[in-house]
Amino acid sequence: MDCARFKKLWVEKLSKEFSDAQFEEISAIEPEGQELVARHGIMASPGIVINGELFSVGPVNEKALREKLKRSSNNE
Repeated sequence: MDCARFKKLWVEKLSKEFSDAQFEEISAIEPEGQELVARHGIMASPGIVINGELFSVGPVNEKALREKLKRSSNNE
């Protein structure tokens, strides 16, 4: 359920505001997803990785995510 909420938030709001950011959905049951789970210690979904670093797992704090995306955009 949290994955669906995040995808809706991304599609309806964040993708427009942060058009330079990329969203990639990776299933935890696929080899690439299993590697990310192991590397970052992801224990809940969604696991959100930004610029190679784990940002959050589980329910997404929209305000904190917006701040992180703003900081990431300003650093690039």
